[in-house]
Amino acid sequence: MPTKTLPIPTADGQADAFAAFPDRGERHPGVLLYTDAFGVRPELEERARELAEHGYYVLVPNLYYRHGPAPVVELPEHIGEDIRPAVIAQLMPLIEAHTTERVLRDADAYLRFLTTQPEVSAGPAAVIGYCIGAALAMRTAAAHPDQVAAVAGFHPGFLVTDALDSPHRLVPKLTAQVHLGLAENDMPPEDINELNKALDAAGVGYTTEICPGTIHGYTMSDTEAFSPSALQRHWDRLLPLLDRTLANS
Repeated sequence: MPTKTLPIPTADGQADAFAAFPDRGERHPGVLLYTDAFGVRPELEERARELAEHGYYVLVPNLYYRHGPAPVVELPEHIGEDIRPAVIAQLMPLIEAHTTERVLRDADAYLRFLTTQPEVSAGPAAVIGYCIGAALAMRTAAAHPDQVAAVAGFHPGFLVTDALDSPHRLVPKLTAQVHLGLAENDMPPEDINELNKALDAAGVGYTTEICPGTIHGYTMSDTEAFSPSALQRHWDRLLPLLDRTLANS
């Protein structure tokens, strides 16, 4: 499985990114993968490799590149509940600095880079995200409806907020098919209802589901939130979505 660390030119500098793709000398549909709050690390690199084995070129940018190459803060091999608050406290200023304007500038750069790689086929891409990355995926898909055919988010955060540009207010711009897999504690029922109403009103093809018995972060095996059965359910939802939307790319 070929992998690379690549520099992505952006409006604000250069983002380091991890890429994985099949070793078959062909061109493959592109997938932009936004990480959770903890960023690019072995867990996400392995996720990209697994996805690439199914026939996709997967690009995982360092969301915090303005503050240095990944990992921007020191991360333990296992992010246990004893250390999680301290790690989040280090990351929070970086998360707060990652404004919507920055997200959209970066999304332009990431998609431009992804779609011009020699290993990536012509046609639409997919954007997936975990935790805060799910909101970034929704913003990217809404901003690039002609380029993004599928968007998926798992244990998402910040999809429904009071902000005028909350991701749930952007869904009328979507042309992508959407899947959202929530942990039981990710969103209150009224927020889920508001999100679903927005998707219905926009005529978007979507599924939202709560993965039973899970807590936020359930796909990440380097955290105590990890659920092997829920990770498998994530693959059971994600792979058919990509197959339906990118098969002809």
